[in-house]
Amino acid sequence: MARRPSPQPPLDAVEGRLRGLLDRYRPELVDGTIYGIPAWVLPGASGHDYFAALKRSKAKVGLYLIIIDRHPDVFAAASPRVQASRSGRATLSFAELDDALRDELGALLDRLLERYRAEHGR
Repeated sequence: MARRPSPQPPLDAVEGRLRGLLDRYRPELVDGTIYGIPAWVLPGASGHDYFAALKRSKAKVGLYLIIIDRHPDVFAAASPRVQASRSGRATLSFAELDDALRDELGALLDRLLERYRAEHGR
């Protein structure tokens, strides 16, 4: 008897919630890309000077925030749940994103955007 593949996590919903968080910053941030990955950037920013980028894998959605590497104090003040999502130097990974975690992540993004603006004299 053939084995059935295990069900996929609700990644469409996760990706949609993450995009919703980032889209709150429009029109200030505009569409960009980094290595072909969708990114949110200030107009005129180039290369690795993006605010956030999203990349979906088979099991998770990665939120790339290079700015957390430049401002570790802001990330250190994030909730333990947000900190636990860190899967790389500047990557947070989510297989699920409930309302509470989305709100905690939104608060972190707000603080990081303040730093990103300051870096660009805005």
